[in-house]
Amino acid sequence: MFNLKKDRLKFTDKAKQIVEQMSLEEKVYLMSGRINPFDMGDAFNHPSADNHYNVFPYPAGGNERLAIPEMKFCDGPRGVVCHRATCFPVTMARGATFDEKLEEQVGEAIAREIRAFGGNFFGGVCINLPYNPGWGRSQEVYGEDTFHLGRMGSALVKGVQKHNVIACIKHYAFNSMENARFTVSVDATKRTEREIYLRHFKDCIDAGAASVMSSYNRYQEVYCGENHYLLRDVLKGEWDFDGFVVSDFVWGTKSTVDAANNGLDIEMCNTNYYGDKLVQAVKEKKVREEVIDDAAIRIVRTLLAAAESEDPETYDPSVISCNAHIRLAKKVAEEAMTLIKNENGVLPLNKKTEHILVLGKLANVENIGDHGSSRVFPYYTVTPLQGIIDIAGESRVTYYAGDDIQKAAELAKDADAVIMVAGYNHDDEGEYVTPTDEMKLDKPMGGDRRNLGLHHHEVELINAVGKVNKNNAVVLIGGNMILIDDFKDSASAILMAYYPGMEGGTVIAETLFGDNNPGGKLPFAIVREGKDLPGVDWDAKEIVYDYYHGYARLEKNKIAPSVPYGFGLSYTKFVIGSPSCMADRDTVTAEVQVTNTGDRVGDEVIQLYIGKEDSVVDRPVKALKGFARVTLQPGETKTVTISCPVEKLEYYSEDEKGWKLEKGKYQAYIGNCCSDSYLQKLEVEI
Repeated sequence: MFNLKKDRLKFTDKAKQIVEQMSLEEKVYLMSGRINPFDMGDAFNHPSADNHYNVFPYPAGGNERLAIPEMKFCDGPRGVVCHRATCFPVTMARGATFDEKLEEQVGEAIAREIRAFGGNFFGGVCINLPYNPGWGRSQEVYGEDTFHLGRMGSALVKGVQKHNVIACIKHYAFNSMENARFTVSVDATKRTEREIYLRHFKDCIDAGAASVMSSYNRYQEVYCGENHYLLRDVLKGEWDFDGFVVSDFVWGTKSTVDAANNGLDIEMCNTNYYGDKLVQAVKEKKVREEVIDDAAIRIVRTLLAAAESEDPETYDPSVISCNAHIRLAKKVAEEAMTLIKNENGVLPLNKKTEHILVLGKLANVENIGDHGSSRVFPYYTVTPLQGIIDIAGESRVTYYAGDDIQKAAELAKDADAVIMVAGYNHDDEGEYVTPTDEMKLDKPMGGDRRNLGLHHHEVELINAVGKVNKNNAVVLIGGNMILIDDFKDSASAILMAYYPGMEGGTVIAETLFGDNNPGGKLPFAIVREGKDLPGVDWDAKEIVYDYYHGYARLEKNKIAPSVPYGFGLSYTKFVIGSPSCMADRDTVTAEVQVTNTGDRVGDEVIQLYIGKEDSVVDRPVKALKGFARVTLQPGETKTVTISCPVEKLEYYSEDEKGWKLEKGKYQAYIGNCCSDSYLQKLEVEI
């Protein structure tokens, strides 16, 4: 495998020798994608398993004469976009697991399927940070916290590259608006830039990520695909990134000369600005050939490392959507399920409940998330309704979509329990694509969410049912925070299921009936009102990102959330005690004992937050700096240890233009969510 940078650098000399034998045209060919996705006819308007975006790996470059393999791109991040593949829960759901080891296994499974499809590149490590949870593609990322994004993204990178597949982190950088993504210019202070929006990219580079995809948007008025500061100064300069940079597709490259000179190595997925135009630019001395050589060496070195490193196994087509991968997708969904409310122990439901009524259109829909570039085509998808019917045991299950609220309420009166499924699908959020003659779309796809709550009809439905039947549970489907305060009092139980993948319906049902004990934690805070969030004009041409967002902003402004970051209930009880925290020169180490005092096995996520009350700079009250998921049998006690590198406590000094560690006393908070009432506070000397 070539998971570490040093493994790739072994191929530097060989790459240089190969590039020295290449003509200018051959080198530029390496930098040029070869597939126009719009040549696929009706695939965008009426996609199917056999005819859709990225149905086969998209090639770029290669050189048969010199035995340089093609780069073969496969998109993600829910799984491999090619043909049919295992559909995992969306990244936000995987973020809710707070389980790095599990995410690494997901990366391995995705890589195996990519290899079986003939690919060698995974463009699905999406680690952008949502400034506001309304961002349409936020389902593709792990949550709102930069530390969490870095840790989970790094786990995916490591898993993918274990199987000699190039892991590409995206979209670099500041890409967290969808409708305006092609034109908006983002600005931020240097501290905001480095501490909040670039830090998790650096984490994934340090973990060995071999490729980076630039974003469509501009940063400080310059398009990210030709931004010298981001690509050359920071990424390839300060971070010493040795891999190659690809553009986001079609519209991600804006020029020939500026893109090449400023660090874009490959134009994907077709060639508009490189190819012959780039060759001519070199001949006219607008681009130095040394620039082309650098890009070619980066590309050849990375491709050789992937191709010539020893494979840990073989990759037969039978691995695609195999039983082991489907079981893994189910396991991820199980760990992701996040119980937000469970009044009077309404859940789990009894399988001997005589009559269970299921309400909501989304209960009977195969709903795996966005229908944009991240869409996966599994062989099957279990709906929530089908899962409930399969799991319900002796219970009689009836279903009504809920169009007539009065009728739904009358049905609920006669039911022994009511399950309501509400939330979003690909029409409500996701990648935003406007109709063009090339795409042949009937209507725009996806986009940012202007409404952060449920649809008005769903709110009315929940409130009407809550008045007549308290034995009810609401299952929420969606890719990020959903406002709940307008129905929270009517729902006796609330389960956040995210977009849970191909086995999601089964897992939702198993969780409702107690076969799966929920242990997921919210990777975002749920606010009471939209005004508690940073304001965003989703059609803006320019926007400034503030240092504070999410739970840090709420604490800064002393605003109580509806549900705090990191929160999640269980069907068992945990006692967290005997906390300790110490630091040496390099590491902060926290330790705590966790006991399962209930009567069933369950998972708890221990979280470490650190703050500095007397800091010389403005800091969050506390910020996530470590987490660990632990499984406990009834009555079992385990000691959980969490380590955080001391460098993660550094702040970026704008005056000194570098990272600085502030010595002195820090406050460590250890518990199972961000709220002070769930944390134990200690002091540690750094």
